[in-house]
Amino acid sequence: MQQRSLGSLSVSLVGLGCNNFGGRIDLEATRKVVDAALDAGIQFFDTADVYGGGTSEELLGKALGERRSRVVIATKFGAPRSASDGLKRGSAAWVQRAVESSLRRLGTDYIDHYQLHFPDPEVPIEETLGALHLLVQAGKVREIGCSNFGSTRLFEAAERAEQGSLTPFRTVQNRFSLLHREPEAKVLPACEKLGMGLIPYFPLESGLLTGKYRRGEEIPEGTRLAAFPADQRGRFMSDDKLAAVERLAQYAEDHGHTLLELAISWLASCPVVTSVIAGATRPEQVHANAAGCGWELSASERNEIANLVGTGGE
Repeated sequence: MQQRSLGSLSVSLVGLGCNNFGGRIDLEATRKVVDAALDAGIQFFDTADVYGGGTSEELLGKALGERRSRVVIATKFGAPRSASDGLKRGSAAWVQRAVESSLRRLGTDYIDHYQLHFPDPEVPIEETLGALHLLVQAGKVREIGCSNFGSTRLFEAAERAEQGSLTPFRTVQNRFSLLHREPEAKVLPACEKLGMGLIPYFPLESGLLTGKYRRGEEIPEGTRLAAFPADQRGRFMSDDKLAAVERLAQYAEDHGHTLLELAISWLASCPVVTSVIAGATRPEQVHANAAGCGWELSASERNEIANLVGTGGE
């Protein structure tokens, strides 16, 4: 498995998103998924304090056990639904409370990569950065990042970190895929200028880029989108997107690859991407995701593939 740099860390080009832990799968299934990830060369595990109401962190820690030192654990704090007791989720007080809770659930004394899950417009970013800087100095956190930030916020955070001699954000984790290319306009250029990496989430668009959903067919039972309320499926599924999926699948087949391999390799071939994190509920999904980055695409091939999306993209 190819490795890329995340600040002082080295992470696998394909990572494991742990949002299914404690939600869609229990401890036994989590152990199998984590074991499969390690067997496949994946050592970057991304979770958050709100996944499974905190259970995701707990199950990840238990599944790793004594192997914790072999992996890079990324977790997140500051989701809108996480704050309580009147504390603002980007405040220094909340950061301190959140990190201690995550450390306890993960069963570790340090977090490799700690990320602000969503911007908090009510708290100056320098306050959040200052609290995170103290955690880095204390050895409780090794690197820091943010998520769901636009380019303006990225530049502001970088400026405040430099002005205050604070630890800067090393990555931004945003939704990015062949069917959702919004970061290309401003976030990717910002990352390039600031020396940051992008960690795409929803790289497979909740399964849409695996080929399991087809136009004119019922959504398969047991799939992630089947569990979505009908009025929320449009976030991922539409006739235009399904048509784009068909074009991409044909392109992949014509070149001797699967749609999933196309989706992951397209992201992995972007130099700014640090790691492509994909969730899984079964070991075979983990192995497929890990193998998905093996198709080396040139810049011209990436553009050719992107053009196939047409109106199916964003």
